Amino acid sequence: MASIILKSKREKSLLRRHPWIFSGAIHKLEGNPKPGETVEILSDKRLWIARGAFSPLSQIRARIWTFDEQEEIGPAFFHERIVRAIKNRQALPGENLPDSYRVIFGESDGVPGLVVDKYGEFLVCQFLFTGVEYWKDVIVEQLNALIPNRGIYDRSDTDARKKEGLPLKKGVIFGEEPPDLLTIHEGDIRFLVDLKNGQKTGFYLDQRDNRTITAEYVKEKEVLNCFSYTGGFGITALKYGARHVVNIDSSETALGIALQNCEINGLDSSKMENICGDAFEVLRKFRDEGRSFDCVILDPPKLAESRAQIERAARAYKDINLLGFKILRTGGILISFSCSGNLDESLFQKIVADAALDANREAVIIRRLHQAPDHPVSLNFPEAAYLKGVICKVVK
Repeated sequence: MASIILKSKREKSLLRRHPWIFSGAIHKLEGNPKPGETVEILSDKRLWIARGAFSPLSQIRARIWTFDEQEEIGPAFFHERIVRAIKNRQALPGENLPDSYRVIFGESDGVPGLVVDKYGEFLVCQFLFTGVEYWKDVIVEQLNALIPNRGIYDRSDTDARKKEGLPLKKGVIFGEEPPDLLTIHEGDIRFLVDLKNGQKTGFYLDQRDNRTITAEYVKEKEVLNCFSYTGGFGITALKYGARHVVNIDSSETALGIALQNCEINGLDSSKMENICGDAFEVLRKFRDEGRSFDCVILDPPKLAESRAQIERAARAYKDINLLGFKILRTGGILISFSCSGNLDESLFQKIVADAALDANREAVIIRRLHQAPDHPVSLNFPEAAYLKGVICKVVK
């Protein structure tokens, strides 16, 4: 088996069981491993540290499978990891799991680069790293054996694969093709999900708990839902008594599904207004027109793909939050999110605070929000904590 020899004193993060090895930490590679093949990780003194998968083109040159020297990488390894992930989901609080949730969340479940979401009777997978791509057939076989399903669909069509030198892939990898729109349930709300072409794996499962929390703040309120996608927050707001909801999204298709979501839940579509456009531009228009709201929800896409983009992303986050504060009525609620993992929670709070200052508004944080617990955060992999949010009340 090929080996990665680390530079002197570059094993510290691995000894804390962080699962990534960057190219700059490597002294040399012994052997000629193919992309995704298993390699031994050795210290500069050639002491065994871990066993991982090799990625020749990525800055993350290897991701760790195991820190147990006795554990071999093969079908039994993936069987154990998937069983463990399933049991962890079954142990989550509540009487029953929802019909749609994240089954495997990459590094936090000990399978770096693998995302598996369950939507009713279908599984949707993302193979984001050379290691899981190398073992793809084995992983699919184990998923099919352990989780009853009608079909497994591949949504490995994200930019993350480009960093690994992997082609984008999408399509059925087992069983039936999912319908164009699949109905899922979230509490007493139904949502239509496009597994084949929708954002991420079809829906923002990570916001499930936050949609429920938002319901507590919307009764009799006029709500603006920015970057609405298929209306998750907006439909929840209407279901729980919002007087009127405005959804803004750049996708006419997504807004069309939002309207269908309104209808299948028996809600009054006259209380929902859908605007197709750039949220930044629409909010500026609302500001200039003097239009205001009781509650503004900001859930923009990831604006910082890397640490190099944080400064630019911070300006964009500040801009959209500034506009949000500008169009809020006194006593109003701002619910603001960032899903950029490279932008930490303290910086996000500072950005929102600076936006309030520039908007000449006084506000307090009354609640902090994070990703749903089926998206766990390993203590040794803080990068998994990508979603953060605040609920702010404007007091002046």
